[in-house]
Amino acid sequence: MSDIQTCGIVCPTDWVPLPLDPSDDVKRWAKTTAAELCERSSVAGYELDGRALRKDLRNWAEDSRSRAPLYGFAFYPDGFDTALALLEVEVIRTDDTVPRFSLDWLADTFSAHDFGPPQISHPKVPIGPAVRLRQNFAADGMPRGGPGVLIQTVTYGVLPEGTDDALVLLVSWTVPGFDDVMEDAADSIARTLTVS
Repeated sequence: MSDIQTCGIVCPTDWVPLPLDPSDDVKRWAKTTAAELCERSSVAGYELDGRALRKDLRNWAEDSRSRAPLYGFAFYPDGFDTALALLEVEVIRTDDTVPRFSLDWLADTFSAHDFGPPQISHPKVPIGPAVRLRQNFAADGMPRGGPGVLIQTVTYGVLPEGTDDALVLLVSWTVPGFDDVMEDAADSIARTLTVS
């Protein structure tokens, strides 16, 4: 068995890749990307607030960078100057504390029980066996007495064939009534994962 050296993913164009390398200039990226998204939305018949969009892009990039995933994407459909969802992919490597991964370990480790147990299934993905968790949990750091924020997620834990490592793909959103769209997107994108 070998370590995962590279990982690939294919996302639709409305999932904007976030600049995760510490050397990336987030401010310049946000300005350029905001201009591109404003132009795309304008062609589709929507006018966006460029300043709000730049600020939102910077916030999502800085938030994702704080967790240092392998990939991060924010979902910006035409007409929206705020991201509706976040997608992150990370590689988990075995070590002395966890010398071997299993689907049960991935399900236990990435489960939250804030609102009951997660919905767990075992879908097929091309690169190997997987566990899928659909769950909701409360956002961290909410102000006292203020309304809570419900974070909805789909998490894929994948054991790529030929490696001891695992991949975790997480899609999260807070927009109510958006579940089916996000679940379909997560399922579709999870099937594009590749490793070598």
